[in-house]
Amino acid sequence: MTALDSSPHTRFLAHGGHMGAAIAAFDWGSTPLGALAQWPAYLRTATSIMLASDRAMVMMWGPTGILIFNDAYADFAGQLRRRELGVPVREAWPEVADFNDNVLDVVLAGGTLGYRDQRMMLQRDVGLEDSWLCLDYSAVRDEEGVPRGVLVILEETTARVHVEQRLSIAQAAGGVGTFEWFPDSGRLEVSEQYLKLWGLAPGTEVTDALLMSLLHPDDVGVAGLKRLDEQGNPLAYGEFRRVDPDTGETRWLARRGEVVSSPESGRRRYVGVIADITERRQTEQALRDSEQRWRNLFEQMREGFFIGQAVRGGDGAIADFRMNMLNPAFQQQTGIDTAWADGRMMSEITPSIRDELVVIYSAVLDGSRRGQFEIQVPELENRWFEVRAQRIDEDSFAALFIDISGRKTAEQLIIESELRFRSFAQSMPNHVWTATPAGELDWFNERIHDYAGVASAALEGAGWLRLLHADDRARHAQAWQQAIEGGDGFEIEYRLLRHDGAYRWHIGRAVPMCNEAGEIERWIGSNTDIEEQKVAEAALSQLATTLEQRVEERTGELLAMQETLRHSQKMEALGKLTGGVAHDFNNLLQVISGNLQLLARELGGDARAGRRIANALAGVARGARLASQLLAFGRRQPLEPKVLNLSRLVMGIDDMLRRALGEAIEIETVTAGGLWNTFADPAQVENALLNLAINGRDAMTQGGRLTIELRNAWLDDVYAGAHAELRPGQYVMLAVSDTGSGIPPEVLEHVFEPFFTTKPEGQGTGLGLSMVYGFAKQSGGHVAIYSEPGQGTTVKLYLPRNEQAEDVANDSPVQPAEGGNETVLVAEDDDEVSATVVELLSELGYRVLKARDAEAALSIIESGIAIDLLFTDVVMPGKLKSPEMARKARERIPGLAVLFTSGYTDNAIVHGGRLEPGVELLSKPYTREALAHKVRSVLTQQRRRDGDG
Repeated sequence: MTALDSSPHTRFLAHGGHMGAAIAAFDWGSTPLGALAQWPAYLRTATSIMLASDRAMVMMWGPTGILIFNDAYADFAGQLRRRELGVPVREAWPEVADFNDNVLDVVLAGGTLGYRDQRMMLQRDVGLEDSWLCLDYSAVRDEEGVPRGVLVILEETTARVHVEQRLSIAQAAGGVGTFEWFPDSGRLEVSEQYLKLWGLAPGTEVTDALLMSLLHPDDVGVAGLKRLDEQGNPLAYGEFRRVDPDTGETRWLARRGEVVSSPESGRRRYVGVIADITERRQTEQALRDSEQRWRNLFEQMREGFFIGQAVRGGDGAIADFRMNMLNPAFQQQTGIDTAWADGRMMSEITPSIRDELVVIYSAVLDGSRRGQFEIQVPELENRWFEVRAQRIDEDSFAALFIDISGRKTAEQLIIESELRFRSFAQSMPNHVWTATPAGELDWFNERIHDYAGVASAALEGAGWLRLLHADDRARHAQAWQQAIEGGDGFEIEYRLLRHDGAYRWHIGRAVPMCNEAGEIERWIGSNTDIEEQKVAEAALSQLATTLEQRVEERTGELLAMQETLRHSQKMEALGKLTGGVAHDFNNLLQVISGNLQLLARELGGDARAGRRIANALAGVARGARLASQLLAFGRRQPLEPKVLNLSRLVMGIDDMLRRALGEAIEIETVTAGGLWNTFADPAQVENALLNLAINGRDAMTQGGRLTIELRNAWLDDVYAGAHAELRPGQYVMLAVSDTGSGIPPEVLEHVFEPFFTTKPEGQGTGLGLSMVYGFAKQSGGHVAIYSEPGQGTTVKLYLPRNEQAEDVANDSPVQPAEGGNETVLVAEDDDEVSATVVELLSELGYRVLKARDAEAALSIIESGIAIDLLFTDVVMPGKLKSPEMARKARERIPGLAVLFTSGYTDNAIVHGGRLEPGVELLSKPYTREALAHKVRSVLTQQRRRDGDG
């Protein structure tokens, strides 16, 4: 009996070994567990069971995990940890404190935990080290079933893990996978390398059925599953192919295994290894293929082949050679039966040249000569053979040979041909030479030697280049090199030095001479004197140069004229288009304007309505200006030209310009002395100047200077020829220059096109410069624009000079509109315009008749009704045109007054922008006042003419 047995408080520790004694001696009163005498029965029982176990066990008691452990655990923990008895687990094992906190939380809450091969970094006797453990955690409960502590059973597996790691590395390095097969269940336990060899993902559950599905169909019989019923080992060494189901890739595997039976159960299991042998199989197959290729080559090659084996005499000297390993071509080349010749002496096969061959092949064996030679064999109809012999060892060689009798015959023919060629070349009056395939000159006829005055040897190779003129050498070298590389003919002109020091022009030509394979064997060339031809060419070239220059100049002129014509045609087409648009637009504006004026008179007492009608009429006026600008661009507007002096016109609108441009723009007017008169419409000149000035103002956003220049100008034939419709002569120039932002070149060429503008949206119609362009052309003048980005823009307007005296301006006051009681015939095809005009004239007191076209109007006139005024639209449908109808009407009624109206005259009564003499026109849209004034004026003028008559 021990001391522990004698005390009832320590009896449960009696068989606890060293740790039992240590627990008994420990002062537990200083811990939350209290003295041993106070320990509850369930704690004593659990401690007793733990101490009796030979497995490493430890209890972590209470919320802080006070440690109680047995001898096996103490051995695991080491001497350093033996002192941790009764210490909270966090203090005892601080390096895994978080891990143990989690264990206490889970198990004291009633759970269990288990870990296999759990890696931990633990502080042991040797220091901090990697450790792998199997750990099982369960609760120790009191009498009420409440968890009070945690029982830990642990097993260190560090050594096993290290072994498995080393084995895995070894398997991976050697490409070997291991497996254990249980045929009864079909299951396999395999290594990671095994999975890689089979192309399976880590963690795949491997069965023999899975592996069978990956086998090549031709190799299924090698599988162990198919050989279980056979005698012997079903996993004996075998090689088979596995096929990747995704990619179709095939890999060769080799397997070897052994049976391991369980004596108790009688069940079989197998262990084995597997390796990838794809590279070995590929190497073996490549070797077989190579051998087969060489065998095929040996049997199919055109050259004859044999192995010569030296036969030595008693003195050791080579006396003969035995011929072995003859290929089928041997018989084809020689006509000798291969079966008969194989193994025979060379002296038996070719006795007449035995001695010669012994000397040659002996020299090949001792290395004193090359193994390639040509030989004629009398026994074989004196045929020639080319032989290539290669030493194998001191007593044997391999030889390839081929019949070259045809080539030797061809070579002899070539020699004979060469002699004939040289005889022919020597008789030629030209220089004749030959060159190697690489281009090196190697032969010259006597004509070259005579010309150069040097011996033959001095010209061979690169020596003949001394005859070439220095300026021609680089060009000659390039052409000659290109001919050699391309295999094409060579032709070049160069100068050659004559023996008297003079250079003469020659044309050098050469052609390649090729064999049947297309390979160049030789170049044949000649030099022909062309000195007289070059002199003639120089004279002709001089003549051609001057002719070429004249043609080039004329071509440039034609191209410029073509471009000018194209631009003119483009602008003419746009003009016709805009004229047509203006016609319909003016008719529409006339209807709107007329009805608004009639409405204004009806609502005369309504001020509010009057304001709105006034606004609408202002819009009509703006539309009329837009149509007028379109007509101006299209050169279809009726002009009222006068002889005027531009300096007085510019001075007259100076105030208006300054108000329009604002104080930020400085205006400078420069007028040359003796300024000529011009013949133009003053209103249109003012309009053009105002448009150009406003464009300049808009280009000078930060202010600037606008310069108006007036001077006489002469446009000569050259300038006029470059611009369509412009005649050379005297002009008055009006130029407007600004210091604004300028216009880029790509934009400048479009500025005269209608609706083209560089201004922001809403700040311009794009018709200002178009109107200026049309007005200039219609007036027989010209407009040009010059601009540089960042420097500014200048527009020059040229108007023809007029030598007549300036017209005196008539500034008589405008009389108020008045009507009359005469009869007016209105001819208008637009019903809405017609209705408006009839009502306006009726309101003015006139008696009004109306017709829808010229034919209807003429019918009314011919009816005999008294008519005082014919008011007719210029452009109406029908065969009878308005001007012709007016002429016939005056024939019927000699005192008839005629007033034309139109939104677009289409040159019917306006020519060159001017009305025909005696023609009166009221342009649409017009106001009631304008209509009243014009009708009254035309009737008055007609009465005066009648009175004068």
